Amino acid sequence: MQLEIICTGDEVLTGKTINTNFSYMSQKLSDVGLSVRWETTVGDDRESLLQAFQLASQRADAVIVNGGLGPTIDDLSQEVAAQAAGVELVLNDEWLVRMEDFFRRRSRTMPPNNKKQAMLPVTAEVIDNPIGTACGFALDIGKARFFFTPGVPRELRRMLEEQIIPRLLAKSGLQAIIHLKRFHSYGLGESHVDTLLTGVEALVPDGSVKLGFRAHYPQLETKLTARGADMDDIRRKLEVVELEVRKRLGNFILGEDDQTLEGVVLAELAGRQATLSIVEMFTGGQISARVAHLPGAERIFRRGIVARDLAEVCAAVNLGSAAPEGELTQTAEAVARAALRLTSSTHALAVLIDLDQGADRIEFGGTICLAVATAGKVESRRSRILGGREWVRLGAVELGLDCLRRYLQGLPVYERTDFEKA
Repeated sequence: MQLEIICTGDEVLTGKTINTNFSYMSQKLSDVGLSVRWETTVGDDRESLLQAFQLASQRADAVIVNGGLGPTIDDLSQEVAAQAAGVELVLNDEWLVRMEDFFRRRSRTMPPNNKKQAMLPVTAEVIDNPIGTACGFALDIGKARFFFTPGVPRELRRMLEEQIIPRLLAKSGLQAIIHLKRFHSYGLGESHVDTLLTGVEALVPDGSVKLGFRAHYPQLETKLTARGADMDDIRRKLEVVELEVRKRLGNFILGEDDQTLEGVVLAELAGRQATLSIVEMFTGGQISARVAHLPGAERIFRRGIVARDLAEVCAAVNLGSAAPEGELTQTAEAVARAALRLTSSTHALAVLIDLDQGADRIEFGGTICLAVATAGKVESRRSRILGGREWVRLGAVELGLDCLRRYLQGLPVYERTDFEKA
């Protein structure tokens, strides 16, 4: 089935708004075995929208249109859709009542211009939007089935997953029972993992399990998309493949499915009734921010200390204004021990960074020295990352949390990653 996505709006076309909706839709469709063939971005112009709809109706079997369903004068999707389909635009009384109730439940009066959102092509199928006033709808234009969705991301995502994807799967003739298994890893690049997992798809001879990747530095998501007659069938097919993925990627797997690295760390600490303090340089407090907001963190996270200068870090943990003598790794160990004493935590993580001097270029890097301390024990690691300041910062945050995970899970704190330089 040939799929196209049309994204509308002057703000998207000019780049003032980053088009995250397209990437989300494309990834979700790919996860269920539906590939997007074309993507078009169109501004808020009637003639341009009409041409985009007409072109898509000739080459695609199904089209998702995102945006243009609001109450303002520049929201044109319903009007142009009716024109492209050659039908009238009429008031949908049912949706009008839904909108009025939406405002009433919030003790508000519906503005008159919101009535525009209930104007739909007469042949349209309403697609429910349970969390907003923008009425989604489906309509045949030419040979293609068009699905119109709101631009608000949370409204789009719910509509896509609950209503549009099932309709597309039915239209495509693909098996509707599809399951996505995800593995999250840090430290291995996409091409390396692709090589490590060579042949895992062949473990399911009927071709119903597909391997895919989504790289978002510093992490890599490895995806297994499985089709089957039912969930029991899918589980049987995935079992052998999952075991092989875990075997080949080993300690680099930091979580699965909806798990996050910070969530895994917090769960490990909670299981020990432990507490944590974090000291970090250059990261802007991003390590602490990843942990501190999670449910249950109030019982575990004791303190976050953030600074750009090593002397300030040492002073903050009562080591004096001068850094201890020796390698930066030894300093990280001393800082972690001092943070442990200062905060009476059971665990302390210190992440110190020595940045290169000079222009922020691809060869710019930093040396990351970190330590995890508990009573009577400390483990440390030294790594060097190149790629610019932001690359170093992101790498340091992920490395610090991942080494803490490894420590808590009894794994080696040091395993060489693809991002490190000798």
